[in-house]
This record gives sequence, structure tokens and C-alpha cells, in this order.
Amino acid sequence: MNHEELKHAVHKINTASGSGTGFYLKKQNIFVTNYHVVEGNKKVSIENQAKDRYLGHVVYVNPDADVAFLHSASYVPPTEIPFQHVQEVHSRDKVYVLGFPFGMPYTITEGIVSNENQLMDGKNYIQTDAAVNPGNSGGPVVNEAGMLVGITTAKFTEADNVGFAIPGKVVKEELDTYAQNTSNLFSIKCNSCKSLIYDKTDYCPSCGANIDEKIFDDKELGKLTQFVENAIQSMGFDPVLARSGNEYWEFHSGSALVRIFVYDKNYLYATSPINNLPIGALDGLLKYVMSNPVSPYKLGVYQNQIYLSYRVRISDIYSELAESVKQNLGNLILKANEMDDYFVHEFGCEKTNYAKVSV
Repeated sequence: MNHEELKHAVHKINTASGSGTGFYLKKQNIFVTNYHVVEGNKKVSIENQAKDRYLGHVVYVNPDADVAFLHSASYVPPTEIPFQHVQEVHSRDKVYVLGFPFGMPYTITEGIVSNENQLMDGKNYIQTDAAVNPGNSGGPVVNEAGMLVGITTAKFTEADNVGFAIPGKVVKEELDTYAQNTSNLFSIKCNSCKSLIYDKTDYCPSCGANIDEKIFDDKELGKLTQFVENAIQSMGFDPVLARSGNEYWEFHSGSALVRIFVYDKNYLYATSPINNLPIGALDGLLKYVMSNPVSPYKLGVYQNQIYLSYRVRISDIYSELAESVKQNLGNLILKANEMDDYFVHEFGCEKTNYAKVSV
């Protein structure tokens, strides 16, 4: 198994609700993940190992199987997870769980199959002792040859030291159904007649089975989210590509990482860890930081890193200050990319490990 090739087929899936994992299949030109990872979103961001983000469209969902497929018109990964045919697994077989637990960087976890046919909630899953955590959801489980055997699902959070995966045969069934979709439009599988439904309805046009209309709907964005995303969009950034959770945005402006989030339910923070403190004389740098040179933003030092930050009360976005707050929020995105270069050139400060490195 070539871990390096597999690594570049596994991606982080970011939404307004959180993040999960997905993987690429070349033949279908799709990314596979769990339905619960993308639930309430028809557009998501697909993030590769270089921290580049691309727009992904949800083109197929089956909530009953907890499977979803994504398509990106702007991105084709260099490698895929091999899945030519269904791989059988048995108890004591070694498997590997690939993904982004808790939204952290890419991780490989090794384990063994405890039960290849564990019954949970009326469905059979592959049970393994490999560590599975939120964020792993939707990622591939592969065997020692690197072949796909299942899709990780972390929805059974009450189980400790136990992981579950949707079996490969279910993935094959979903791919066979998805083959009907030749338009890359959002579609839902009817589990009664196996047909695809494209238009919002409460029943299947083919067989009359009940369909949950809510599956067709995008999650409604709150006023605060709309405000922040308008600010992001005003700077030429696609807010979908900035989403990293509920009222949380994390994305790169040039090389600088920008985070926007709610703190203590009362404040909206925008911050960027731009540079590390240099080794040697710090007098000139600290005098510059303390001189408040980038108002209305603040420069500060925390754990040997220099931060550029902006804080406002959430109540301000509902007042006459709203337009200036929006402008300041947007301008910080550009300022962060300017300031990390400034500290490199003026004070010899290296950029932080959070910086995006140009290749």
C-alpha cells in the first residue's frame, strides 16, 4: 500500500455545520462522504493536503444509507482510492482508517476488524477497533493492499474504542444507483424503487413512496452568518470556501490563515497568526507592535506568535456601526496577507506553521 498516494485522494469536507472527510473515485469523478457530513448543504468546500479549497456540489444523497456524493467542476485530485470491486473483510483482518479527526490534519489509524457484519440500528456495519472520531466521518477504510473496504461513520458516538464503517457492497449499490445521474444535478435516492428524484417533493414520482422534503433544503443561515459572509464575499472570497463550522470561518488570504468566530456569545473575533517571533533582539519589533500601527486592528503576541486581530461586540452589527464593522472585517482579510510579508522583510520573522506555502 502506497500511503502517500492514498493521502492525496483523501480530502477534508467543510460546511457551515462542521467538517468531515471524503475521498475521490476517478471512474465516477466524484468524492464520497457521509450524508450527515453534508446534510443541509448543496455546496461545500473540498480541501486537499496543500490546504487549497475547491467548490464541491452535492450531486447525490441517500440519508438512509448515510452516503453522499460530491462533484467539483474545478478540481480533479491526482490520485484515487482504489475500488474496482467489493473487497470482503473478515474478523482479525487489518484495516486503516484515513481522515481528519476533529478537523485536525490528515491521520492514518490502524486497527483490526472485530466483526465484519455488526448489526446497528437495523443495518450491518464493519466493526473495527481503529480509533474513529468526529471528523473521520465519510473517510475511507482500506485494507492492507490499500483497497477500499468501507466508509467510516462516526455517528455512533456512544461507543468507546469502537469504530464502524459502511461496507463496500453498500458503496457499490449507491454507485450503481448514481449512474442514472448524467447531469450532475442534486439527486435523492428512493429506497423503495431505487430511482433518483431531482425536484422537491414529499413522494416518489415513480412509486409513490414517502420522501422527506427537508432533504432538498439548504440549511438556513442566521443573520450573523449572513453578515460575516457578506463581508468575506465583498473581498472577492467565496464564503462557501471559508466555512469551517457553525459561525466559524477559517481560510487563507494569500499565505495568511484567517479565523473568524464568536467568542463568549457576545463578541465577533477575526484573527490571524501571521508570524513567529524571531531569535535575537526584539526591542524594535515589540516597540512596533505596541505602537498600535494598524488601527482599528490590534497586533499582539501569544506563545511566541504575532497575531493580527479585530474584535467587535455582536450587537454592533445590528446598529448604525454595521457598515463600518463589515468594512473593517473585510479589510482584515487583506491586511493579514500584507502584514505577514511585512514582518518577514522588516524584522526577519518567519511565517507560522499555519501559513499556506506556495508550491
